[in-house]
Amino acid sequence: MSTPNPGPDQGRPDKSIGELIASLQSDVSTLVTDQIALAKAEMRESAKNAAAAGAFIAVAAFMAVLAFIFLLVTLAYVLVQLGLPVWAGFGIVTLVLLLVVAICALIARSRGQKVKGPERTQRSVAALSELRPTTATAPTTEEGAPERPGGTSTSPTAAPNPGPPADVSA
Repeated sequence: MSTPNPGPDQGRPDKSIGELIASLQSDVSTLVTDQIALAKAEMRESAKNAAAAGAFIAVAAFMAVLAFIFLLVTLAYVLVQLGLPVWAGFGIVTLVLLLVVAICALIARSRGQKVKGPERTQRSVAALSELRPTTATAPTTEEGAPERPGGTSTSPTAAPNPGPPADVSA
């Protein structure tokens, strides 16, 4: 019978608990550091892809605008070929565009009037403020700053209190 080859731990004494914990901490630290480095590398690659995609979208949008302009010019010349004067063909195309602008503006106005603030959040904040225990508040000045004893304000914008008026009748 052959004897099994001794493993890496069989030739030395067992590690203490402290050494095992230190080794575990080191391994976890290395693992976390490597995971963060991997995430950064993946995000860099993803950001490069997103930037390239954004650039191509911008170029495509610009080309679409140019194509739309050429389409409108073509439409105007089609109207000219149908027998209208050049000014009438371009005028009709311009009026159609202005009509589309007016319709879009009315739709935007209608939807804009439906925009409201965060009403549920405001109600919940108001309900929470009602639940907060009330404390006695110190008297405040007109600016809202607390008043010091003797009638002076802690507000940096408030004028200093000169004290009681001097008697000038003497």
